[in-house]
Amino acid sequence: MRKNFTSLVTGGAGFIGSHLVDALIEKGHRVIVIDNLSTGKRENLNPKVKFFHLDLKDFEKIKPILKGVDFVFHLAAVPRIMPSILDPISAHQNNLTTTLNVLFASKEVKVKKLIYASSTSVYGNQENLPLKENMNPDPLSPYAVQKYTGELYCKIFSEIYRLNTVSLRYFNVFGPRMASEGDYASVVGIFLRQKRERKPLTIVGDGEQKRDFTYVKDVIRATILATEKDVGGGEVINICAGKSYSINQLAKIIGGPRVNIPPRPGEIRESWGDNSKAKKILGWEPKYNLETGLREMIEKYEY
Repeated sequence: MRKNFTSLVTGGAGFIGSHLVDALIEKGHRVIVIDNLSTGKRENLNPKVKFFHLDLKDFEKIKPILKGVDFVFHLAAVPRIMPSILDPISAHQNNLTTTLNVLFASKEVKVKKLIYASSTSVYGNQENLPLKENMNPDPLSPYAVQKYTGELYCKIFSEIYRLNTVSLRYFNVFGPRMASEGDYASVVGIFLRQKRERKPLTIVGDGEQKRDFTYVKDVIRATILATEKDVGGGEVINICAGKSYSINQLAKIIGGPRVNIPPRPGEIRESWGDNSKAKKILGWEPKYNLETGLREMIEKYEY
């Protein structure tokens, strides 16, 4: 297989996207990034990329950029639940209008395969665990609805337009470059920042909600494998560590005083994924767990 593929990463200046860009460049890909820098950062951009500072809502501007692209990795989104609850219209435009634009542009220029970054949030609260891809989604927030609808769009584009697509449901990704403050910060980043600042760790609700924390390096390996393996047709695959930890357990691992704050609407009580499909189809399994990922973040990246 030739190595000089051209890959386009939407959201390539963001947390996960920038790690994906770095890995693709290491594999010899020519990489193009589209990012409006609403949550991404210029300092995350690999100097070898061709960067377009554009909004994906502008179809006419993004379509020409996709010409000659082999693989599209659609990671751009307005992440997190609370921003979508506070402003669902803007979240819809940024998470669904953009996805439709990228899908249609990819179909028009005959991209080989599109990888869509979905989310564990599409499951909602399920009676049975671990979460498996054949379960009926039960989204609890506008963000989750938008992510699930993006999956359906991918499937339809595969069936009607013959655009090869794969949707990867990422589970609570953590790692270097993750946000540690603001509306888009997640709990691992927040806790590490609070500990660094010698502040108490703020635990939402009772802290017994559980999450399947997945290290970013594992997520990137799976994402690239989705282009290399014979998988498509709108297939949906969990990308998860396969083990859940409560927020209280996470706080104990990180260490320090704690304080409880009121619960938030739209949050899943427990997220724990089954990664057997990823093992079977992608030949992938996680190399990190929560403890080893945190250790690498703290020791190598000085979090």
